[in-house]
Amino acid sequence: MNSNILNYVGLSNLDPGIYVIAIAVLLLLVLILLICTIKQGKELSLMKKRLKKFMSGRDAESLEDQIIELFEDNQYMKAASDKNKNDIIDINRRMRHCFQKIGIVKYDALNQMGGQLSYALALLDEEDNGYIINSVHGNEGCYSYTKVIKNGRSDIELGTEERKALENAVMSR
Repeated sequence: MNSNILNYVGLSNLDPGIYVIAIAVLLLLVLILLICTIKQGKELSLMKKRLKKFMSGRDAESLEDQIIELFEDNQYMKAASDKNKNDIIDINRRMRHCFQKIGIVKYDALNQMGGQLSYALALLDEEDNGYIINSVHGNEGCYSYTKVIKNGRSDIELGTEERKALENAVMSR
């Protein structure tokens, strides 16, 4: 094969089969590039459709305003969540000192009185601190007594009904 161009480049002495192979390789590369271009075009078309759907009925400014509003809402909700968390911690701290355990025993203080009008009421907090209120109903009237409870114990001796009420309260939680 004699060609001025091939002579000038210095490729005139090559076998013509190599030219065919080189052209085939180049055509294969062009085909691969064409397939990649078509694939990229389809992906770009899909992205355009998604963007069109996302932006439908909106301009860039209104979309930006909506995003800013969402961030502000998110910050407000985070602040509200933090406040609620602190409030719950405060409520739990206060609840430790509220009466949470209750035990009551009704009884007849006097044999001649019926209806179990007397009672012993134990009111305890989380740490078993509180009071026992004993109300005794008799023929002459009603008498109430209060005893302080610390850590589930009383410094003053408890009656049978008071001990039962205290046990019921301690076990109620």
